[in-house]
Amino acid sequence: MRNWVHYDQTYQLYAYCLPITWNYVQDRPYKAILSERIGRMYLHLYFSPDLALENEKAFNNRLAQLQEELVSGTRHPDHEKQYDKYFEVKTTPVRGTRVIAKEETLAEAKRYYGYFALLSNDVKNAVEALEIYRNKDLVEKAFENLKERLNLRRLAVSSEQSLDGKLFVQFVALIYLSYITKKMQDEKLFKDFTMHEVLDELDVIECFERPGKRLEVGEMTIRQKELYAKLGVEPPASLQ
Repeated sequence: MRNWVHYDQTYQLYAYCLPITWNYVQDRPYKAILSERIGRMYLHLYFSPDLALENEKAFNNRLAQLQEELVSGTRHPDHEKQYDKYFEVKTTPVRGTRVIAKEETLAEAKRYYGYFALLSNDVKNAVEALEIYRNKDLVEKAFENLKERLNLRRLAVSSEQSLDGKLFVQFVALIYLSYITKKMQDEKLFKDFTMHEVLDELDVIECFERPGKRLEVGEMTIRQKELYAKLGVEPPASLQ
């Protein structure tokens, strides 16, 4: 599946659809016999080079920690199974303790890094299935933004009016965050920025206010102008 014909530039991964069948029994309440049927499903397989690299880096860091514990003699009781699985320890009077990695076991552990799968009984296109899955993930991240980024894990209000006001402000803020996330996906900005980095880039723009005068906005960089354009937002006139 890791051929160019299966590569998707939008998500920067390989996507492949494998039709499969499965046998199931349909129980009919009004009939004495059970109906055996064969259903068709679509197994969508993906390989992400970025995810593979991320997983391997995390695995290597873990191995380095385990090896250091073995070499220094500071073994942790909870890590004994991992010691035995990935390393061979030899101790001799002359050379002392030697820690040898089990290369075949390490290669097997890293064999499927970067791969993941989705299963559908309706969607035939692998990229379309991934888009549907990630759109559902947006809803989950929206709730996470409410709890973490927008500080709604604890309400901390003293009256019902304060609660209504806080919920309204949080709801409006969530609309902005969801809009920014969608525009960043459409413009493929997540390849170069995180949400936090985009907000930080625009947060440094300075504003000046004087009594009786209109709000003056400081000079904007080319990079900030490009972000405004890609987010579909008209910048203030004073920045142009």
